[in-house]
Amino acid sequence: MEVFFIKLLQFILSISLLVFLHEGGHMLASKLFGIRVEKFFIFFDLSVGKWSGKLFSFKPKNSATEYGLGWLPFGGYCKIAGMIDESFDTEQMQQPAQPWEFRCKPAWQRLIVMIGGVAVNFFLALFIYSMIMFHWGENYVKMSDMTQGMKFNTEAKQYGFRDHDILVGTDIRPFKDFNVDVYRDLSEARYCDVVRDGKQVRITLPGNINLLNMLKVTPQFLRPFIPAVIDTVYKELPAADGDSRLVASPAWAMGLSKGDTILAVNGKNIDSYNEFTEEIGRISDQLSAVKTSKDSLRLRSVSFVVAKAGTSKRDTLRTTLTADLKVGFAVPSLYGLYNDKTTHVSYGFFESFPAGVKYGWNVLSGYVSDMQYVFTADGAKSLGGFGAIGSLFPDTWDWYMFWKMTAFLSIILAFMNILPIPALDGGHVLFLLYEIITRRKPSETFMVRAEYVGVTILILLMVVANLNDILRWLGIMY
Repeated sequence: MEVFFIKLLQFILSISLLVFLHEGGHMLASKLFGIRVEKFFIFFDLSVGKWSGKLFSFKPKNSATEYGLGWLPFGGYCKIAGMIDESFDTEQMQQPAQPWEFRCKPAWQRLIVMIGGVAVNFFLALFIYSMIMFHWGENYVKMSDMTQGMKFNTEAKQYGFRDHDILVGTDIRPFKDFNVDVYRDLSEARYCDVVRDGKQVRITLPGNINLLNMLKVTPQFLRPFIPAVIDTVYKELPAADGDSRLVASPAWAMGLSKGDTILAVNGKNIDSYNEFTEEIGRISDQLSAVKTSKDSLRLRSVSFVVAKAGTSKRDTLRTTLTADLKVGFAVPSLYGLYNDKTTHVSYGFFESFPAGVKYGWNVLSGYVSDMQYVFTADGAKSLGGFGAIGSLFPDTWDWYMFWKMTAFLSIILAFMNILPIPALDGGHVLFLLYEIITRRKPSETFMVRAEYVGVTILILLMVVANLNDILRWLGIMY
């Protein structure tokens, strides 16, 4: 439960900051051109019965703007006078136009007001990435330094990859470190160069491997090869997810220690921690179908063949895993495995800006490229709502990961809002560009109907995304 609240707090703080600054961009541009802002709210104040939906609000003296906090955390809004938006305030539009209203301003000024929020989110993301570079720098392991190479699944091996291959690069570009760009490049590449047994080998690829399948299938297309050598043994573990009671760690009870190597699980030989997790995953799949505690206990009773550290001795040990199939040990992380080969790059204050811009632009271009999969059946299933976004934050409070996630969400918010969908900023921008080009202003009736269509689309997308979260939580969809 503590982990849930830590993730929730990070999510709320991040989203609140992004919404505040996004709407602040609209408000600042409005004030710049003398347009009156009637309401500025973080989250929506959707009324329920006689309740206004406002958690709190205030209106400074001699100000036309009411500031407040709503209860519905689906974003926020800046209600601009004389504008058709998601508030559907058509009564105001029937009144005589006033010089301080949005509709009375030139189209170019209204265009700047509409892109104000997106611009703030985009430049905010680049600024955060730059400050991350300045404060923390970059830490990564070069692909060429991953001497254990990669672990590949069956599909990858059919293309010609072999376990322990060290990736060099593709016809698109050489590889720098292991991240999602490796999957993107391999999905579009015509060939990939690897180092195998000290020699460079070229593997021919089709150029159209499905990226979603590469990431979603278990095991994934490739991942760093991690030996099943124990680094840490925990004495106690939580009884199960969400259960704060502590139970004896199975690994501790078996007498496992640092340096021991897992050689087999339930009689099946394994060559890596990658294969170890696959075997535990198979047990998890079987466990989801059992109906009695006796069957559950039987599946959780697991045997291991272990090579003791510093000896040639092999022991066959049996233990019962926790209810959530935890064993109670950890292997070295990628950085731990290649601790002496980790590359650190520091940036001065002015150097951090081009580095941050380059990193942020790469994140945006990758996200835009991945949008092609949203319009497929598998892509629709991959949509995630608030639960999926919140789960991306770390289990413990980590300022580095918090700011990195906030920058990423800021880029997503900027891109999604500029899409030409009515009710989003991009929809208004589309209609304003039409007005500037044709010198004809869409009718208010058309704008209201378009807003209704846009809101309907957004609600449907939100329902699908959050329903996916619920189905994943229930174990119905993965």
